[in-house]
Amino acid sequence: QVQLAESGGGLVQPGGSLRLSCAASGSIFSINAMGWYRQAPGKQRELVASITSGGSTDYGDSVKGRFTISRDNAKNTVYLQMNSLKPEDTAVYYCNAQVRLRLWTRPEDYWGQGSQVTVSS
Repeated sequence: QVQLAESGGGLVQPGGSLRLSCAASGSIFSINAMGWYRQAPGKQRELVASITSGGSTDYGDSVKGRFTISRDNAKNTVYLQMNSLKPEDTAVYYCNAQVRLRLWTRPEDYWGQGSQVTVSS
């Protein structure tokens, strides 16, 4: 079994910063891409940022230039540094990891429990 443990959400004023962390643990052979998604009330879940095991990154258009994703492969951990936060960034943020449990198995998607990020004055 694989668990993704998120931390770092909270309440911040517009223009402020937050850093989310997500650590994967359990019976892991390897992890391909890791990423962050978010879901605001009444909206579909959307990609915020993703990063491959080699360090290639991708960002949603609304966060480019403000958010930075990074990962520590030795710790199976992914981070999301969020700067210049706006009220429209308010959402539940979910960590995702594409985990291979054995050498001969296909990667499977695992999700964190979700972290509330609220941007408000």
